[in-house]
Amino acid sequence: MTPTQRAFAIVVSILFFLFVMNAIRRRAVEIQYAILWLAVAAGIFVLSVWYDLLLALSRFIGAVVPTTTLFLFGILFLVIINIQFSMRVSNLQTRLRALAQEHALLVERVERERHDAAPSAS
Repeated sequence: MTPTQRAFAIVVSILFFLFVMNAIRRRAVEIQYAILWLAVAAGIFVLSVWYDLLLALSRFIGAVVPTTTLFLFGILFLVIINIQFSMRVSNLQTRLRALAQEHALLVERVERERHDAAPSAS
């Protein structure tokens, strides 16, 4: 990695870390995701500073080029995040369906009570 590439990678990793910290400060990210994103930012920074670690990881997984290792880890990370979000959305859909059904039952009950309480016109 050339000095220019290393400097660029370090600057990008620091900017990413600051972006995550700002999102946490504004409470735009839940704490469980904040920890995950901080770990990702730290990992990017470590790999930017310690290039030999990236080379060792590349050799370990059998990748020829270190960028292949980065893409592999990036894709794996995105797959894991997508699975987690899919599980969360499924859970929220189930809860929303239950809330909608409960709401409908409560509306029907209120309407029935209004109808029973209204004076009859006869």
